[in-house]
Amino acid sequence: MTDPLGQSQVLPYLVGLSKLGYDITLLSCEKPERFKKNKSVIEAIIQSNNINWQPISFTSSPPVLAKYYDLYQLRKTAERLHLKKKFQLVHCRSYVSAAVGVHLKNKFGVKFLFDMRGFWVDERVDGGAWNLNNPFYNQAYKNYKKKEATYIAQADAIISLTEAGKQEMQTWQSYQQASIQVIPCSADFNLFSLTSLDKKLASRRLLEIKEDALVISYLGSVGAWYLLDEMLAAFAVIKEKYTNAVFLFITTEPAEMILNTAKNFKLQASDFVIRAASRQEVPVFTAASDINLFFIKQSYSKIASSPTKLGEILAMGIPVICNSKVGDVESIVREMDAGIIISDFTAENYAKIVAGIPELLAKNPAIIRDRAREYYTLDNAIKKYAQVYRSLLPELNYVSSTSAE
Repeated sequence: MTDPLGQSQVLPYLVGLSKLGYDITLLSCEKPERFKKNKSVIEAIIQSNNINWQPISFTSSPPVLAKYYDLYQLRKTAERLHLKKKFQLVHCRSYVSAAVGVHLKNKFGVKFLFDMRGFWVDERVDGGAWNLNNPFYNQAYKNYKKKEATYIAQADAIISLTEAGKQEMQTWQSYQQASIQVIPCSADFNLFSLTSLDKKLASRRLLEIKEDALVISYLGSVGAWYLLDEMLAAFAVIKEKYTNAVFLFITTEPAEMILNTAKNFKLQASDFVIRAASRQEVPVFTAASDINLFFIKQSYSKIASSPTKLGEILAMGIPVICNSKVGDVESIVREMDAGIIISDFTAENYAKIVAGIPELLAKNPAIIRDRAREYYTLDNAIKKYAQVYRSLLPELNYVSSTSAE
């Protein structure tokens, strides 16, 4: 919960569900350094929303084996809490915690909700974390694919981030007709408010960007899934036509990593503004943007991915340039008429991007935001989660549940 993702994609849902009357115990693994830094922030949120937080320490080494130790801690703690509280539902986010859900279901009859958050096992391979030529990782992959099949088969209900992921799952042999609800990574429309000319100019003054610059922005981490070389290649082509273009990176990555790579594309340090931001600062800095650009590695596992940044950018009414073959991104952007989608990373497609920029700049931010609201709003996500809870426990007006993270 002390990670940025926990604060944006877990706690807001649980706060909303708690307000609907659910008694929630939150069991999570926390990185020691972030726990020390952000513990008080999380405690303030959970205490004011009647959530019982039970944090345990996250271990990162040795690789793979550390996951088994975390699983042992989660399982032991969850069983102790269940004996005290008698949970009716265990809501498990991703794969490691799902093993706890299966255990509680088989031993105590607790309903098991598998909130899978994408194809985690295949992401480890596609993202380069697990090299299948290494016998150790090869065996880990096989073991976790078996576990994945168990989680799918035993789940009383499943959450998928994308329609594409849902459709793929339904072809798996392990799938046993459990209800699958699609809930994408939502955006806080209060935090990510509608952009305006005044906000844009104020942000540019803050970031020391010229008022008349064409600002292309990127939000989030760089590397592994996010294709820095391809994004820089596209920006270099944009820069040829729009000499006043500036690439704004809102990221915690070292500036040198970006700038050193940029030299390969004959880009200068003066073409970039690179800033780290707190969650509250992200929309303030992003408001400087004319267009947001992100390219994601295309792979099998990414069909189940819902980029958090897309909902946040569209909530602000900023048009996007991105690529297809990633979750439901292409259909979302096309249906909302919110940007340019390219299928692959070629000179021809980069030229297509440049040609489409005038149309992007002419789009009405309020229309983009309104079209994105129903799909990405946090309130809608909470309602969908509540529907799943009620379907699993229809006999109860009041539900005591645990969420294992």
